[in-house]
Amino acid sequence: MSKRELKQYLKELTKEQVEEQILDLYGRFKEVKTFYDFAFNPREDKLLEEAKWQISKEYFPVNGRKPKTRRSVAQKHIRNFIRMGVDAPIIADLMLYNMEVAQTFCGERPVTQEAFYRAMLKSFEEALVFIEGHGLITQVVPRINRIVDEAVEQRWMNRSAFEKTASLYAV
Repeated sequence: MSKRELKQYLKELTKEQVEEQILDLYGRFKEVKTFYDFAFNPREDKLLEEAKWQISKEYFPVNGRKPKTRRSVAQKHIRNFIRMGVDAPIIADLMLYNMEVAQTFCGERPVTQEAFYRAMLKSFEEALVFIEGHGLITQVVPRINRIVDEAVEQRWMNRSAFEKTASLYAV
């Protein structure tokens, strides 16, 4: 269904029918509930803490299971934050936190999969593009430099790419 068709359909409904459909969507879909909860009570700090916990759980599971280290978990939270219109500094914080947790994990348990390092570089590049696009570079330079320094110190196989990427953004 196109947006135009949806508009036409909604015009044909009464106010009560529209309210009923929205309440139904709110009850059925977690994303709709999250959206409305955020729209009417934007507790960004709570959302940020929940997302950080989920990301850290990927690397440091609380129940002793094997870490999964999936980049997709962090990316899902970042996309949701962008979609909901969370403030850019909070999104930037989450992006950099993802890198920092991955590096903490890698410092404790060296990773040998090349895909892990490629994924982290991609996350780093996406974070810098987002951060620069929102004029936040000067606010996060120390964190960016720590991420680059840590990649060098841990002898990541793509550490020179981290240095090069950071230098593109005058960090």
